[in-house]
Amino acid sequence: MSAGISRSGKPAVVAHRGASGELAEHTLAAYELALSQGADGLECDVRLTADGELVCIHDRTIDRTSDASGVVSEMSLAQLREYDFGSWHRSGRAASVLTLRELLTLTLDWHRPVRLFIETKHPVRFGSMVELKLLEVLHEFGVAAPPSADHSRAVVISFSPAGVWRVRRTAPILPTILLGDSIRIIGGTAATAVGATGVGPSIETLRLHPDLVDRAAAAGRVTYAWTCDDQADVQLCADLGVRWLATNYPARVRDWLVTVE
Repeated sequence: MSAGISRSGKPAVVAHRGASGELAEHTLAAYELALSQGADGLECDVRLTADGELVCIHDRTIDRTSDASGVVSEMSLAQLREYDFGSWHRSGRAASVLTLRELLTLTLDWHRPVRLFIETKHPVRFGSMVELKLLEVLHEFGVAAPPSADHSRAVVISFSPAGVWRVRRTAPILPTILLGDSIRIIGGTAATAVGATGVGPSIETLRLHPDLVDRAAAAGRVTYAWTCDDQADVQLCADLGVRWLATNYPARVRDWLVTVE
């Protein structure tokens, strides 16, 4: 069975920044909870620190998700380690900044196959260095050159066509998903031009353009929908044949999918 593929034929559940509806996003505890809840995949955002380490942080700054302030790219990993990235959340659990290496270790050591969806952020200070460093780390962990796309333990996703193209050019077997909330980008020629193996519409875009899933399938691409936290949206994704469904509440969504015909 391919890594992280739903065993039921229904959409596979991807924990968006971990079980981030219950615990602080991008924390080790949030990802451990998602895995314990049976998530088929995990999603994270990565940014480069000033000393070249990839950390799991969504925003350009740490203001929203820590007890400090500052720009991620201007801080070293050691500096980021000094701050609390968990207590801001209503769960109140203190947490250290999470590195991509730590998350990869958790994912690959889990007792069942799980796929990690890694989003590179753009525009950023370091530009293409983000993808280059990411591929370096994936090679270090032995997942940059999978035997096939279906059996890959990692997927690189991005809103940047150039970012997707850099990965496809350097690691052609590694799955890639071009994200977007514009039908012009993900439903047009951009995904084909950069060789993306999948498209990632927002659930809002998918509601407006449900034919996108069939169009992607006709072009040989899978669909990754984000971020689906409502039961009606989960049903829609199942009805349309969405392959991957990103959610902040993996346990809830898995329960809903049990009732889907």
